[in-house]
Amino acid sequence: MAVLVTGAAGFIGFHVAAALLARGETVVGLDCFTPYYDVRLKRARAAALAGRPGFRMVEADFAGPGALAPLAGLGIERIVHLGAQPGVRYSLENPEAYAHANLAGHLALLEFARRAPALSHMVYASSSSVYGANQRLPFAVEDRVDHPVSLYAATKRADELMSEAYAHLFRIPLTGLRFFTVYGPWGRPDMAVWSFTEALYEGRPIRLFAGGRLRRDFTYVDDIVAGVLAILDRPPADDGAEKPGGSLAPHALYNIGNSRPERVTDLLALLEAETGRRAIVEEAPMQPGDVEATYADVGPLERDAGFRPATPLADGIARWVAWYRDVWRPRVSGKGTG
Repeated sequence: MAVLVTGAAGFIGFHVAAALLARGETVVGLDCFTPYYDVRLKRARAAALAGRPGFRMVEADFAGPGALAPLAGLGIERIVHLGAQPGVRYSLENPEAYAHANLAGHLALLEFARRAPALSHMVYASSSSVYGANQRLPFAVEDRVDHPVSLYAATKRADELMSEAYAHLFRIPLTGLRFFTVYGPWGRPDMAVWSFTEALYEGRPIRLFAGGRLRRDFTYVDDIVAGVLAILDRPPADDGAEKPGGSLAPHALYNIGNSRPERVTDLLALLEAETGRRAIVEEAPMQPGDVEATYADVGPLERDAGFRPATPLADGIARWVAWYRDVWRPRVSGKGTG
C-alpha cells in the first residue's frame, strides 16, 4: 500500500515525502511543476527524492480532467494533499489559478478519495489565512471563519467546506490542517524568510510592510512534518462525536503552528545576525489581503496527536541560513558562501 503526496516537489510536500520514506513507507509523489516560483527549486527537490527506495514521482496537474485516473491501480491507502496555488498577494493578480488548483483540484482529490477502495485517511492543507482579520488571539478552530480577506483564504475555506460535505455524505476520514507560516531548508522564495535572506546577500532593499509591526507564527518545517505524520496516523473516527472544528462526521480541523507570534522586525534582526549583513529597509503600507498578526492555538492537536513544536525561531533561522548559504546560494549563483 502507498501514500499519495500531492505537491511532492513543493516545500512542505518534499519534506513530508522524505519523512514518510525514512520510516519505510511507499510514496507516490504528484506535482505539475508550475512556474509560480523558480522551477529549478522544484526540480531539485524532486531529484533529491527520485533515487530513494519506495518513491515514484508522477508529473501531472491533479486538477486536470482524468489526471488522477492512472493512480487508481497503485494501491493508494492514505493521501497527504498539499498541492495548491499558494500566496495571498498573487491571488489578486491571477485568481483563475486559485480556482483551478485550490477548488477544482481539491474536488478532484475528494472524488479520488471517494472511489479509492483501500483509502483510510486523507490529510489536506488548509491555511491560517482562513481566519481573515480575526482580532481574537490566538486563533482557534472554533472561531468563525466566514469573512476572508483574500481569494486565497476563500479557496482554502471552501476546501474545508467541500471536505465536510464529502465526510458527511461518503464517510471519508478527512483532516484539514491550517498551516501557520512555515519556513526552513528548501523553503519558498515568495515568503519573507527566503526573500529577506536573498536581499541581504544581494544587498537589495527589503520592504517592511505596515511599519514592521506585523507578527507571524513562524513554524519550522521539521515541526510541521512531525505534526502531519502524527495526524496522518490518527484518522478521525466515524463515531458521531464532535471533532475539532465542530464536525460530527469523520472530519477534523486543526491549527498547526509554533503557537508563538514573532515580530517581522525580530525575524529580520535574526537574519542580519546569521548572515552578517545589514538590511536596507524600505517601509511600505499594509498590503491588501494581509493581516496584522497570526497566532495558532494548537491545544487540540497537542491533545489528539501529541504535537509540540520544538524549534525556537532563533534555532530555525540558524538552520535555514546555513542551508541557504552553503547549499542553495552556491548552487544557483556560483557566489560561494560569502
